[in-house]
Amino acid sequence: MVIKIGKANDNDYIVDNPHISRYHARLIRENDGCLFLEDTGSTNGTYVNGIQIVKKRITPTDRVRLGDDYFLDIQEVLKANNDYCEEFALLKDIYKRYVDEKVRIQSSNQFKTRLFQSLPFALPGIIGICLTMLGNGNPIMLVISLFVAICAPSIGIFLGARQSAKIPLQLQNLTNQFKIDYVCPKCGTFLGDIPWESLANRKHCPVSSCKAKWVK
Repeated sequence: MVIKIGKANDNDYIVDNPHISRYHARLIRENDGCLFLEDTGSTNGTYVNGIQIVKKRITPTDRVRLGDDYFLDIQEVLKANNDYCEEFALLKDIYKRYVDEKVRIQSSNQFKTRLFQSLPFALPGIIGICLTMLGNGNPIMLVISLFVAICAPSIGIFLGARQSAKIPLQLQNLTNQFKIDYVCPKCGTFLGDIPWESLANRKHCPVSSCKAKWVK
């Protein structure tokens, strides 16, 4: 990939500055991801970390100056080719975490709900046997056993319903954050519940005003 930089309108990255030549420099990204900055015969020169260069390998964190006073943002220049492949690749983990967390919330809450609802029905029988053995026919123990037999299932149903009611809120919070994170890295359009692999097959954003490149 080669991005032409300069003042002329037919450059890929246009810099409107009186100290910049019409065709000032080129940013070259090779297939292995290495970046090279090349001066293309500019009048006022191209500088990397204060040193004038003709062609030099650079990184996005290097301080690049064109001419006397224009500092170049390499990350912004890379976007001139509408290439958002690296940012799009990060969405794969975001989608995976969303799916995994959604499954975890549903399975965890379903288990707790069933536990709360079923355990109290078993407890009265267990407690009743224990009280009968300990009480040896004591009326007070029988009353306590009866009370537990009546109240325990009701408490279990209440706790189960309460646990079940947490699921929609947890899922909603998860979805709200997903809608913020799972967006086109250029235009910010939410990409829906479409799996990352399916989006990757499209190769670019479907929004007509964006068309950001997602996959080379």
